[in-house]
Amino acid sequence: MKKVLALGLSVCMMASVTACSTSGTSAESTTASAQAQETKETNTAAEAAESSEEAQADGSSAEKPEQTEPLLVYLNDFDAVIGDMFKEATGYDVEVVVGNGAETMSRIEAEKSNPQWDVVWIDSMYDIYNLSQDGSLLTDWEPENAANLTEFSKSLVPENKCFYPTGTHAAGVLVYRNDVYDDTTAPKTIDDLTDPRFTDQVGMADPGVAAPAYPLAAEIMYEKGMEAGQEYFSTLFSQGLKVYPKNPQVVQALASGEISVALLQESNAYEMVNSGEPITIVWPEDGAPGSTRVAAINASTDQMEIAKMFVNFLLDPETQQTLVNTGDEGYFEPSVEGVEMKANRDPNAKLETADVAWGAEHEADIKAWFADMSVQ
Repeated sequence: MKKVLALGLSVCMMASVTACSTSGTSAESTTASAQAQETKETNTAAEAAESSEEAQADGSSAEKPEQTEPLLVYLNDFDAVIGDMFKEATGYDVEVVVGNGAETMSRIEAEKSNPQWDVVWIDSMYDIYNLSQDGSLLTDWEPENAANLTEFSKSLVPENKCFYPTGTHAAGVLVYRNDVYDDTTAPKTIDDLTDPRFTDQVGMADPGVAAPAYPLAAEIMYEKGMEAGQEYFSTLFSQGLKVYPKNPQVVQALASGEISVALLQESNAYEMVNSGEPITIVWPEDGAPGSTRVAAINASTDQMEIAKMFVNFLLDPETQQTLVNTGDEGYFEPSVEGVEMKANRDPNAKLETADVAWGAEHEADIKAWFADMSVQ
């Protein structure tokens, strides 16, 4: 009987040991599985966060941001078609407010304490750079498509990355009426305009009003030096230089014969040629003063992700090709690679721009000097 009882106790003890062993193995397996799942979830979360950060860095978003009101873009009075283009590409609405350079910057200044705009896209890179100095603009951000910028355009991006160039056009090519002058008598360089034979015949747009006209004046004064630059323009003023508010008025003066030579923004110049006006365009060999169209984002916008998408969109080669082909200002040098310029634009055209910081620093003084000279 004791043997049976002993045997039974032995069996029970073995069963107990076996049960404990099985239970321990199961618990360890469950714990390992839970740890593996936790590690997997942690890695997935980290990857998602990294992906989100990368998306935000290039102006896109892993989750499509919601829009409660149109993106408000302040723009020079051209290429308002960009709103429809962006809407078609992304589904987001854009409201464009157009105006000349002075009007647009005045509007921004008036709204300083309560800015209404989200993005500014304008031919005034010096004005825009000045805006960045008081924290008005998003800085230190680089859109994905900035990788496509040409070497020339890369050189125009400020150190603080407050704006990105979307193209540069000639602020002033030399143009002349070919029923007044011919190839032997027409000006070949900007310096030729001071020749007395062009007295009372030269015109240009006002640097204080027309967005491209300040870059024109700034580049000349930057290359010559402020004192020599003022001397150059003083000579022109003494010989009857005519300053018109904007380039369309320069076109009218050329068409009517009021003037026969001008420093004219290139789209206006080519449009005159294309329409059959007796106008010849001369690209100076040492380069024509360039006006750069730039896009910048309001630092306080409540549509930051959509604003970033818009600027990135402007740097897309397809977008710039469409603007070349169908835009109001199709004559320009695109800022990104892979875009073909207008077929009749001089393939050897060279552009020069004043240093961004220099042009921004001297903008008020140069504009004031021109205003004083124009009323004398």
